[in-house]
This record gives sequence, structure tokens and C-alpha cells, in this order.
Amino acid sequence: MIEFETDSRKVKPGQTFVAIPGFTVDGHDYIESALKNGASKIIVEKDVNFDVETIKVENTKEFLKKELVQKYSSAFKDLKIIGVTGTNGKTTTCYLVYQMLKKLNINAAYIGTIGFYYRENKRELPNTTPDILTLYNLLFEAKENGCTHVVMEVSSHSLEEERISGLNFDICAFTNLTQDHLDFHKTMDNYLNAKLKILNYIKKDGIVIVNNDDSYSQYFKKDGINTLSLGYNQDSTIKINEAKYSPSYTIINFEMCCTNYEIKTNLTSKFNVYNYLTAFAIINSLGISVDNIKKITKEIYPPKGRCEIVPAGKGFAVIDYAHTPDAVEKVINSFLELKENKIITIVGCGGDRDPIKRPIMGDIACKLSDHVIFTNDNPRTEDPKNIMNDITKDLMYNNFEIIFDRKEAIYKGISMMEDNDILLILGKGHEDYQIIGHDKVHFDDLETVQSWGK
Repeated sequence: MIEFETDSRKVKPGQTFVAIPGFTVDGHDYIESALKNGASKIIVEKDVNFDVETIKVENTKEFLKKELVQKYSSAFKDLKIIGVTGTNGKTTTCYLVYQMLKKLNINAAYIGTIGFYYRENKRELPNTTPDILTLYNLLFEAKENGCTHVVMEVSSHSLEEERISGLNFDICAFTNLTQDHLDFHKTMDNYLNAKLKILNYIKKDGIVIVNNDDSYSQYFKKDGINTLSLGYNQDSTIKINEAKYSPSYTIINFEMCCTNYEIKTNLTSKFNVYNYLTAFAIINSLGISVDNIKKITKEIYPPKGRCEIVPAGKGFAVIDYAHTPDAVEKVINSFLELKENKIITIVGCGGDRDPIKRPIMGDIACKLSDHVIFTNDNPRTEDPKNIMNDITKDLMYNNFEIIFDRKEAIYKGISMMEDNDILLILGKGHEDYQIIGHDKVHFDDLETVQSWGK
């Protein structure tokens, strides 16, 4: 058990409670609760008066990080840790790697947007990359349950806030970099520099895998670091020759080490070619042969809400997490290649988040779709009307409508479908909730599609 705890509700007898001031709550207000649960020591940065050993430090968050790294990081040296960063594709890539490792009878854990997985255990996490204390606890749990490999999504926020301090990656992968999180990073340069920090955590004999077709890939290729690249570019280590798409599979032809290979995957769309090949490169870099990877590929699937195709109306619906301009553009373009009739897109933008991307996403959706329904995503505490105004105010198209109620929007989209239409439902993917104000209410895009007409 780790000595420290920051959540007073989780304190166990004998633990040290670290009072960390947060954005909405202050740990100092919960010291009494922590003591009732058995805390034997408290770490604070404010003057307090409790009848228990108290240590005052300048910054409790920094204190905790340094103590965790110093006391516990060495316990993870024998874990093979794989980190994947990038704007889009982290979840799918990591989940594919996790599935492949399991199919190869390798005890593995996954940490990321859709939760914490190992063996038959699955649970949700509050962040793509948790805070450092939660992360260390998860790694200990994985290790104690026999896991030898951990694949984890590494967000730009976690890199900027040093949540992965003390970890060393055997393999790092970079998927792509496009506009997102500028409410936090402010500029694309800051966003890029945050992502580049992952290179500080690579082992001396580690490998960095990069999407060679992304315009930012050059920044992730550093002298002295073993780098492997993939893409259509001629100088790629894994060079894509051709990809053939259908609604339920993709056949990828690529060249590696002067040999041509062809693999059929249970994924569709161009961006999933990159996700699959990044996962392929990771597994291959662990010493698994191409033949063995090819055998298990037919048994792996994308995670829930990532290009998930389901019957709907007179055609099919695609449920995807795309919530950035680049992701929305890539999803729509991918299905333009498959469309036999119309593409109807349902999309919105989250509240209390980067407003700069809203008009860009609106323009992309209308430009590439036959019809667009703008609807609520997670409005949070922002007025949905303001979000819609940001999305639509400068649009030069008239092929859209606004339906604030997401269920109503999905039903309307399905009812509009004619033979062989494709309905794209974007933005929430695997999420089974909506955040409206401060309330988290149940809502699942897939369930809504399946309930239509019943």
C-alpha cells in the first residue's frame, strides 16, 4: 500500500493525508475527515491546528510527486510500459495493443480514456492519464495481479503536469497533432512542446514510433533515440502501399524490411490504418513475429464508440468519439469513400472547453456532409445557445439544422435516412452520460440508436 492519500474518503489507518488545494475543492477542508478515517500524519501548505503529526511544505502537490518518485518508482522498473500520445488515436491504438497482448497470453493492463483494464477487471477513470498518485496505485495493482506489460494513453495535460514522473517507457508512440486543448495550452507551440516531453521518459534502449505522415512527426525524431516510422511517405520504416476499405474491414498492404505484407483488420477508415499499424509496430517491437501478429489481428476490434458501426434506419450509423476538427474531418472523409448515397452528420461541441475549434468543426461538418444536425455534446455549465452560436454564426452553408436535445437529434437523423445513407454520430463515442450544468445524466448514443422505433 502506498503511504500517501489525497482523498480523505479513501484514507486507511496509518496513511499520510496530503492536503492539496484544487480548482473546486481544497484538501485542507477535509483534514478532519481524513483523521476520522485513520490518517496518522498530515502534509499541508497552510497553517492548521490538529492533534496529529503535521508537516508544512511550500507546495503539497510537488511534495507528493517527489515522495512518490523517490519511494515507489523503482518498483515499476521491471514492468514493460508502453506510452501513446497524440491528439487523436490514442485510445484505439492502446486498446488494440492491449487486446493483442492478451491474445498472445501476455498479462497486460490498459490505462486510458475508457478506463483501467486487466484480466477480467474493468473500471472507469476520471482522466485519460490519472493524477500521479492514482497512476502509481494502478501500476501497483496491475503488477500485484501478475501484469508484466502496461499500455497507457499519455495526454498533453499529464505531460505538462508531470503526472508520469518516475516512469520509464520501453516504447513510446506519437499518433498525430492537431488543434485541441488550446483552452489549456493557449498555442499550438505550447501544445507541441507538452507532447514532446514524452521523449524525456523513454528508456535509453527504448523505441519511439511516429506517424511519418503527420506534419509534426519530425519533432519526435531525436538523435540518439531509436525511432521507427510508419506511413505513406517513402522513407517510412513501415511503408503503406495501399489500403482497401469496406464498412466492416480494411485490407492493408505495406512494406517492411524489404518485404511486402497484407493484413486484413476488423477496422475501417484511413485513420484506423494508422492506429492499427502503430499497434502492429509496438507489438512487433516487443519481438512478436509478423505471422503471429497477423494471426491475432482477426480477433481484435476497435473499442466501443470508436468508429462503431450499427444498423440504423435504411442504412447504418457510425458512433465515434471525434470531437476535434481534425478527427471530424477524418471520420467524414473516411466514410465519403464508402458512401453510396447521403452522409448525415450529427455533432456538437462541449461546453467550458476550447471555443476556437467550434466554427472550424461546424464548417468541416457542413462542407463534407449532405446534411448536418448540430446538437448538445456535454454543455456543462455553458449556455447551449452560446455554443451553437459559436458553431454556426459564420457558416456559409444552409444544409444544417439545430436540435438541442441529443436524443431528438439522433431520432431525426435516423428518420431522414434513405436507402444506403450513412449517419455519423460524433463527439461522445463510448461515453454513457451527458454533463448538463453540474449534473452527470445517463445518455448513450448506441442505446439511443437501438431504441429508435421501439
